[in-house]
Amino acid sequence: MIVKRNFHPIRVIQYVKAELAFSVCTALVVFFLHKNSVTAITLPFSIAAILGSALAIFIAFRNNSAYSRWWEARTLWGGIINSSRVLARLVITFTESHSNQQNFDKDRSEKFKNEMVYRLIAWVHALRLHLRKQANWQELKPFLSDQEFSALEIIQNKPNYLHLLTGKKIYEAMANGTLGGFDSFQMEGQLLALANYQGGCERIKNTPLLRQYDYFTRLFLYTFILLLPFALIGEFTRTNMDYLMIPVSIIISFVFAIIGKVGQVNEDPFENRITDVPLTAMCNTIEIDLREMLGEVDLPGKSAPENGYIF
Repeated sequence: MIVKRNFHPIRVIQYVKAELAFSVCTALVVFFLHKNSVTAITLPFSIAAILGSALAIFIAFRNNSAYSRWWEARTLWGGIINSSRVLARLVITFTESHSNQQNFDKDRSEKFKNEMVYRLIAWVHALRLHLRKQANWQELKPFLSDQEFSALEIIQNKPNYLHLLTGKKIYEAMANGTLGGFDSFQMEGQLLALANYQGGCERIKNTPLLRQYDYFTRLFLYTFILLLPFALIGEFTRTNMDYLMIPVSIIISFVFAIIGKVGQVNEDPFENRITDVPLTAMCNTIEIDLREMLGEVDLPGKSAPENGYIF
């Protein structure tokens, strides 16, 4: 996610270098033909105006849809942060609340509490890797037992498998007296919320924005860039400033291209790019909060922006 207010011009130009190169070539060719008295190249400005209006509608729809996808992804991960804290709190408080029971085993309860919270941290990191299609599964090893990690390696949907393990451990704890009463119901409610958040993230990841809008936006953009110099050359010739057609055409093309690119880079928020939802930072926040709830003091450092970007 970009957190800085200003952007380096070269980085911005790199996003639309293909469109700019096409615009420069088209403008130079039209200007060259004009200087060689090829008058048939002039088009009415209304053609570019009508096409520009259609292009603006497509770009506006795509940008709104892309931002909605990005914001929904951020909202889902905000819910993951909250539900993770709630589930960790329930595990800790329910486990400690049974200390006055006859079958209470302090070592067993402490082990259950730590394993549950660490498995939840592993689930958060696993979901991040799962959505980004990364394979750094060794990151999960500190939070799982050797047996759990070995079983996890052959599983395709690793976050879902970790939820299965968590559910089994809850009912084992109910059976041996570590938990009691209706503890499992409230924990299952938070597991359900986390499963729903995972499903929402997978829906965004696996369902691209309608390809029709992507294709026709690009088609209309390049058509607009192609026709714009032909429509401008006549207007600038009448004012005896035909040379200004080149920079004006390039600037207008750049504006449309960069606005279109904003929507394109935001429509897939889980690709580990600088414009994406900062999953690494949010996983870091969850890990710090949950380990602190366990009473740990040796915590990982807080994620900080790097050169104006947070990942």
